[in-house]
Amino acid sequence: MSQQTVGFIDYVAQGGDTFDSIALVAYNEERMASVIIEANPDLSDVLIFEGGEAVRIPIVETVETPETLPPWRR
Repeated sequence: MSQQTVGFIDYVAQGGDTFDSIALVAYNEERMASVIIEANPDLSDVLIFEGGEAVRIPIVETVETPETLPPWRR
């Protein structure tokens, strides 16, 4: 399976937010923080947001591709 970005949500960071905390709220998964970081290269060095920063949160869909399907489902 692979993930495909189908759009973005604009989010204004609150003081104390981190990429992990934003990912937890947006995706219910802290490990998705890397997806948000990739969409915001200008903010990639931020550890803790001061507040007011515009963060783009990708809307992702999981897509099954032939390479990721088991042989009996291809």
